[in-house]
Amino acid sequence: MAATFALADPLHLHRSSSLSRLLATPLLRHRRPRLVAMAAEPGGADSKPRVLVAEKLDQGGLDLLKGFADVDCAYNLSPEELRAKIGLCDALIVRSGTKVGRDVFEASGGRLRVVGRAGVGIDNVDLAAATEHGCLVVNAPTANTVAAAEHGIALLTAMARNIARSDASMKSGNWERSKYVGVSLVGKTLAILGFGKVGSEVARRAKGLGMHVIAHDPYAAADRAHAIGVDLVTFDEAIARADFISLHMPLTPSTSKILDDEAFAKMKNGVRIINVARGGVMDEEALLKALDSGVVAQAALDVFTKEPPSADDKLVLHEKVTATPHLGASTVEAQVLSELTPFVDLAEKLGRLAVQLVAGGSGVKSVKVTYAIPRTRGGVDTRLLRAMITKGLIESISDVVVNIVNADFAAKQRGVRITEERVLLDGSPEDPIDSILVHIAGVESKFPTAASGTGEITVQGRVKDGIPHLTKVGSFQVDASMEGSLILCRQVDQPRMIGTVGTILGEQNVNVSFMSVGRIAPRKHAVMAIGVDEEPTKQALQKIGDIPAIEEFVFLKL
Repeated sequence: MAATFALADPLHLHRSSSLSRLLATPLLRHRRPRLVAMAAEPGGADSKPRVLVAEKLDQGGLDLLKGFADVDCAYNLSPEELRAKIGLCDALIVRSGTKVGRDVFEASGGRLRVVGRAGVGIDNVDLAAATEHGCLVVNAPTANTVAAAEHGIALLTAMARNIARSDASMKSGNWERSKYVGVSLVGKTLAILGFGKVGSEVARRAKGLGMHVIAHDPYAAADRAHAIGVDLVTFDEAIARADFISLHMPLTPSTSKILDDEAFAKMKNGVRIINVARGGVMDEEALLKALDSGVVAQAALDVFTKEPPSADDKLVLHEKVTATPHLGASTVEAQVLSELTPFVDLAEKLGRLAVQLVAGGSGVKSVKVTYAIPRTRGGVDTRLLRAMITKGLIESISDVVVNIVNADFAAKQRGVRITEERVLLDGSPEDPIDSILVHIAGVESKFPTAASGTGEITVQGRVKDGIPHLTKVGSFQVDASMEGSLILCRQVDQPRMIGTVGTILGEQNVNVSFMSVGRIAPRKHAVMAIGVDEEPTKQALQKIGDIPAIEEFVFLKL
């Protein structure tokens, strides 16, 4: 099955940057250049991705797409016309009226990376064909929705029961039960301003707490609101009836400072306000006056007009305000991809390097990946890393484009079995992974030094200062940045080796970026890793191989 990711509702594209992120992510990036008439290479330094919109979307959604992509709106296309256009596009957006079958993916020539369905169902998209061609199918914005909704509820309950203030009081040595009496949520009216994905998730959770929920959103469908027991009302009615107001709207010209002096004047005395949306939707000076006058009993704020706010910000310091530093999407689950980003690059390069060490790369059938993971991070999801190792392995020896969507499929089609194991380490380092070790069994190595005692080709890498490093080849420890290209030499450990090899490369105008030597013991054997910016000529490599102290060498493209 193809992976199903997030595409924003056409009226609420501003609430999810999923499409722009997906088009930009290295997990979907194609490496091989393709010649496409009148189209720039996607992902190039000066080009924007090209998005074909095949069915009508709201103008607001189109405007948002145009902020990061070249948008081609072409409606009512025949199947032939769609196939003719798709080879020039990185993304396709459809509703239910356009069939996206195998013929469309084949006609794209591998360029199509994302199909977005503006709606819920995806039965008009051939998911098997999408998987085979490495194309994501996206249809519902859920990436940070739950995290933001949970934080909104956390602020609501913490504010109602004075959690932050009473905690601070106890830490100061006080016991002030009567000062921090809270209010019950059962039977209270919560007005949600902005009933999109986050707003509706907040509504579901508030209903579970026994609250009566109303909402205002000019774009929300009444039947969708009624399905979860929410009444849609006007803006004025919402703020007038509410005991609690929770903001979940985007910052646009029409919502900027929507809660101003006039709005606060229409609210009940003692209303409580939660904002996990955008700081600019509330007039902060007006909120201060409302807090001081008692119109607003309390406020819980995760966002501010200026972030971070100044150290003497009056709202942050106000005794009736509970403040958090924009934590809406900050959960372990929501941040996993960000943490793994540097390891994604490492994983692909380890796969690419390992397969180049194989004599006859197409014979790779058994690969084991060992992750050294801190015990405190033992639950980290490694599926992304496995996919990128697969990408490095297969793209180096075939014409197939591999990404997170089709990695397992591509490996299975070629009979490559990839297994994983975890080694748990003590301690609590910041990084989620200490190292990645790739073993390839049942093959011969063109660089025998890379073979371990069991005959497997083994390479290990770590991320150092955000950059992938090769740290082990076979039984030899090395320290080589995995950027550009690499020459590995097994040599007798003796003086002048670095200078001799450097001179040969310099004579051929090959720039050396670094040299690193790992050895078992002085004057025994060593592995020299040489980073180069250009590919040496065959003659230069032959001269390196002819050096008497060099026993074997290999040139690797990363």
